[in-house]
Amino acid sequence: FLSNYFRNYQDIFLLVLAVSFSFILSSLRHNRVTISTMRILLLAFVVVTFSILSLVNCFIPDGAKNIGLISRVDNEKKQQQSSSILHASMPPMIIGPMIRKIKAANEKKKLPMADQAESQNEAAGLRVGGKSWKWPPVWPYDQGTFEAFADVEQAQAAEKRKALASLASGGMTQQLPGDDAPVPAEDDTITKFDPIKFWGEEVATEATDISSEAVYNLKSHYAFYLKDGMSILELGAAEQSYMPDSLKLERHVGIGLSQKMMDKNPSLTENYSVNLNDVEEEKGVKSEALRQLSSKPFDAIVMANTVDFLTNPREVFKSCWYLLKPGGTMIVPFMNKEAYKDTFGKAQTKMWNTYNDDQHMWVLGSLFQFSAGEGWANLRGFDISPDDAKSIDNQGPLSFLQGGKNGKNTNMFVVQADRAAQDEDISTEDPEQSFKSKMWMLPTMESRDKQLIAPRLKRAYEQINDPDYLGKQVEYLPVIYESLIKMDQFSFTFNMQAQLATNLVTDTAFCGNEEQILALKQGLGLRKASKEFWEPVGRLTGAMDAEDKINLLTYIVPRFGSGDAKQEAALDAFVNGMQPTFSYIKERFPELQAADVQLLGTELLASELLQSHQHRVSPEKFAAWLGVMENQELLTILEDRKRIKQDAVSDLKQFREIKAELKRKEEEKQEKLKNQLETARKERTLDFNPGTGSFVVAEKPKE
Repeated sequence: FLSNYFRNYQDIFLLVLAVSFSFILSSLRHNRVTISTMRILLLAFVVVTFSILSLVNCFIPDGAKNIGLISRVDNEKKQQQSSSILHASMPPMIIGPMIRKIKAANEKKKLPMADQAESQNEAAGLRVGGKSWKWPPVWPYDQGTFEAFADVEQAQAAEKRKALASLASGGMTQQLPGDDAPVPAEDDTITKFDPIKFWGEEVATEATDISSEAVYNLKSHYAFYLKDGMSILELGAAEQSYMPDSLKLERHVGIGLSQKMMDKNPSLTENYSVNLNDVEEEKGVKSEALRQLSSKPFDAIVMANTVDFLTNPREVFKSCWYLLKPGGTMIVPFMNKEAYKDTFGKAQTKMWNTYNDDQHMWVLGSLFQFSAGEGWANLRGFDISPDDAKSIDNQGPLSFLQGGKNGKNTNMFVVQADRAAQDEDISTEDPEQSFKSKMWMLPTMESRDKQLIAPRLKRAYEQINDPDYLGKQVEYLPVIYESLIKMDQFSFTFNMQAQLATNLVTDTAFCGNEEQILALKQGLGLRKASKEFWEPVGRLTGAMDAEDKINLLTYIVPRFGSGDAKQEAALDAFVNGMQPTFSYIKERFPELQAADVQLLGTELLASELLQSHQHRVSPEKFAAWLGVMENQELLTILEDRKRIKQDAVSDLKQFREIKAELKRKEEEKQEKLKNQLETARKERTLDFNPGTGSFVVAEKPKE
């Protein structure tokens, strides 16, 4: 009975076990072993026996449960669960299955996430291969994630003081009339952590204590990837670099904040004092020394036990990409967060103090990914911990039940990647990859945006007559996205943003100047619309779909900021011609919806009035041409335009085909236009009145 009962209530049973042991020890200590006590002891030992059986059952593999008492008890349990209503309604065991799950999960953690092919030609300890990393589409951290832990503690202490002060005053936070103004306590002043003072003064002579076993493993790892004659840049340099003893480097430059410790380092050929936490957002470290060093890139960069102190790590990794030769390797070793916490914990970041070793490795991998994307190749992670290091599964309150070894905090890991080569020109064989490489280091844009734009640029590249300029136009994407990222809160999808950005940079007139960006913001509604242009454009195109408005923006925005008086006049003609054009189309096609009328009208106006000066027509010519257009011709233009929107996959291709066809027939159209103008003089048609800015019915000339 006890066996069956307690096996179903194992968690309660363990509590009874603990109480029983305490009672036994107390009785023996005070010599109170009476007959009644012995009865209790006997019951306690019965409880102990069945508890041990139950716990042992948690750790025995299923295949081994085929003999003896374990098998019999297990079978009885299964029979009871299927036949006994009482026991079927009892809650299942909690502790035993939970322990088994923890053990299974930890065993899975120990398995390397790399196949055999990835392990070839790599150093020992490969744990995460290049195929195993998974990333979110955007930068997943807020600034507080990498805040110095000293600042985090100060902020938390200040909040506690405020809460206590509020309680002490009965929750009154407002000053009563007549009260003296409160003087802030000195402790309430939060002094931001100063890395220069910390590393240059407070711990200027403190050495990094690493076990000899960990040093040996790190040197062995370096020896596998670093070769004689290389030039090495070391970030976070101190008194030791842990380079292999036999390694002969051409150049070894150290970057750090402890000048005294760098001067003691026998490996360094030169060193510079640089604050790696002083950065230009999304661009890199603000340092003249690093800028000069980038003129002669390095074969490898090492940054041992330094990433845990970086408050802006993405910018540091961006700088490292520029400082490496194509094909060069960046190696980032790090240790368990407890390894030197007592000495340098004040400078470690919040992330480093709250995440475990596995999470640290993932974060480091993400820093490679979100600093240059595919600009880093062959990303991999290693576990090079010494044999006496603490097991990664020996964590948490139940670690004593998991069988993990209680070792030292000498765990050491490495995350590294190689700098990929960036295409200088657009490859005709793989233009999409070339465009991706040109966007690797562009700021502002998320990885998601770059992935959406690359195939669109490829399609544009394949369909335009002069594609060479497109590679240079890519540099204008960040200034476009500075406006587009503000549209995330509206119903402006990422695909729509990518299409708008692509259309803008494929226009040769777009150069991202201030007037064009202001026009883009006004067109998107991010700035107050100008009364002369954007206000009437917005009012008159209210029925159009968002996709059609995007296309209209790509016509209009590049026309601003040209400094060409004729181009400015063309913009005026466009906005002044919208209402009369819409009215004329509605008169000829009463059955058309307002959205179609506006779509057709803006398409005609933009394609004729806003073209480059070689192909641009005057308002008078446009009015005459529109007046003699056949109904079927106009409907064909509308259907062609709508077909582009309906097929999202081939929309850009179809649009470019139409534009290419129009360009090829430009000379024919000009000749045809002359004939139509001659016909317009003889027959009743439209004319443009520059004084009123509207179309009027022209009088038929008298014979």
